[in-house]
Amino acid sequence: MLTSTIVLYLFGITSTLYIIHLGFYLVGASIYDVWQYRRLYRLKKRNRTRYAPHVTVLIPAHNEEKVIIRCLESVLKSTYSDIDVIVINDASTDMTRRLLYLFKKDHPERRLRVINKRINGGKGKGLNDALRRYVRADLVMMLDADSLLSPLAIERAVSYFMDPTVAGVAANVQIMNQHTTLSVLQKFEHMISYRSKKAYSLANCDFVIGGVASTYRTNVIKSVGFYDTDTLTEDISLSMKIIAKGNRENRILYGSDVMASTEPVESVRALFRQRFRWKYGSLQNIIKHSDLIGSSSPQYTSMLTVYRLPMAVVTEAALLLLPLTWAYAIYLTISEKSLLLFLGAYVTISIYMFITLWYDEHLRWRERFSLSLYVPVAYFIFYIMDVIQIIAIMKCLMKARSLSHHKDIGSTWVSPSRIGNHLSTVATVHSMSPIGRKIHE
Repeated sequence: MLTSTIVLYLFGITSTLYIIHLGFYLVGASIYDVWQYRRLYRLKKRNRTRYAPHVTVLIPAHNEEKVIIRCLESVLKSTYSDIDVIVINDASTDMTRRLLYLFKKDHPERRLRVINKRINGGKGKGLNDALRRYVRADLVMMLDADSLLSPLAIERAVSYFMDPTVAGVAANVQIMNQHTTLSVLQKFEHMISYRSKKAYSLANCDFVIGGVASTYRTNVIKSVGFYDTDTLTEDISLSMKIIAKGNRENRILYGSDVMASTEPVESVRALFRQRFRWKYGSLQNIIKHSDLIGSSSPQYTSMLTVYRLPMAVVTEAALLLLPLTWAYAIYLTISEKSLLLFLGAYVTISIYMFITLWYDEHLRWRERFSLSLYVPVAYFIFYIMDVIQIIAIMKCLMKARSLSHHKDIGSTWVSPSRIGNHLSTVATVHSMSPIGRKIHE
């Protein structure tokens, strides 16, 4: 009797948390959309040329022959003129270095610098080296080599920094279409996740800026001591170091109009490795800055210290209760001989996915219709992600002792396999330069 009561309460608490979160995301995101509309309207009325800082785009790369040229071409199509590009080629053993040499040769008019490192020192160290030695711009954008940048992305990112309290801007990163179950799953997950960032941004309580098309004030990065190399997620580490200075005066915003796209993870195994890395790195950084949780210091917003950070921990803990929640839901369904509980959850999540999909201002109507066809089965597909997340958090617990032991782990890094979006290395070389053709003769 006592056990069933405890399970009932846990089931109720978990369900309530999810409902509250969904409500917060829906209302917050809608208010953010209004704020964004008004912000863009005011920008159109102003003379934007009054604020035009120099921007450096940093692209770390290790064995990125399938995607590096595609990435560079997307940056060079930018509508923002005052930019330079620095590629950190971190001891690539494939044709990345050769491709970069040919690309630079064929674009002498572009401000492009390639740093060729002989030793694989890790992504964080490579970025730090470039920031210390070569970056002199007011703003710096970090871009993963497998990503594509929208032509307007840099111009739109810059506009947020007209507010002197903004220290960093997270981009709206979408998953490239690959038409596989895993890619569709990741596409929906990204849309839902980034819609929640609208609410977090509005409440000034976000603490995560991803590595794709993230933009910072260069002086802020230098003031916090650059990237840390003692956690698995150097991007989360940097954004948390920035808000630790006080998120009222060092705000992190989500720019829904700063568009970028990235490749999906190809396999379940690779997806698990990615999610374990994200979870472990996130927990490392939360523990590292645990003094922020519950802090009453006026330099922080209460939404960050009392709500967002504690809920990040609670949400991870709630994952461990999911198997129990599933079992109890099945038990109630069988014992009551009713599918109402299951149908209620199915309808709630499906409606939320429809709202997220149709309120996404950057999707074309054709994309909305095609993705809508997946919504009826997306609820079941998301169980794949739930299982991956549960296994990932359990693995984190198995390594719990080392979570708070911060040591340099950035000695090497390995890029995941790339799809390349039908852009092969050979085709790229042949299309670039007569010199490139000789490579394959």
